[in-house]
Amino acid sequence: MFRAAALALCLLPALALADDAAIRRALEPKLNGVKIDGIQPAPLPGLFEVRFKSAEGVRVVYTDANGNYVIQGNIFELSSGRDLTEERVRKLSAIKFESLPLAQAVKVQRGNGKRVLAMFSDPYCPACKQFEQTLQQLDDVTIYVFMYPVIRPELAEQSKAVWCAPDRSAAWLDLALHGKRNAGNPTCESPVDKNLALGRGLGVNSTPTLFFANGERMAGGLAVADLKGLLDEIATAQPAAKR
Repeated sequence: MFRAAALALCLLPALALADDAAIRRALEPKLNGVKIDGIQPAPLPGLFEVRFKSAEGVRVVYTDANGNYVIQGNIFELSSGRDLTEERVRKLSAIKFESLPLAQAVKVQRGNGKRVLAMFSDPYCPACKQFEQTLQQLDDVTIYVFMYPVIRPELAEQSKAVWCAPDRSAAWLDLALHGKRNAGNPTCESPVDKNLALGRGLGVNSTPTLFFANGERMAGGLAVADLKGLLDEIATAQPAAKR
């Protein structure tokens, strides 16, 4: 009996490797030749999470133990309303928040600023404008805006003019919320070109892209209640986050 139990324990790693290898053999050719970065059990019994990098960043799909089937989509936990797939992708895409060159961002602070968020935003992005309206409903927040004018690059000078304005925060909100241009031409050295290079290096290919104080990222905006809840949760877990 003990001998059989010991043998079973020894076989477990081998079986796991065999499943891993079978999934890689089956899926990598079907995923346009991408390299699978990792495989692990999914939240649902019998499913495996398969993660890999694409032009859109980290991606997660699900498969069976032998890679015969692929499921593309998100797993939601109905009891809590959590999007488990989205949470997982955020963690897999995380960076060190302190590695962001915050000196290149427009700093917008309201209240005590204890909740921290960095954002790559384009003033001519409709989704960014809508999200700016959501951000107006937040208090006690510090938002670092990396101006990222990719939709209409010929108007990048307007973002540069924001940087040269006496009040960068107000100038950004005038442009992003109301489309109000700052008078005159930029007369100082701005970090907009550096932000474009930074965003490309981080794989920012849509706006808005958010980076939270724990380093997790999210492409797209959030409803105000969801954003408040997430910022509060992260601020509680990381009370020493830099502002």
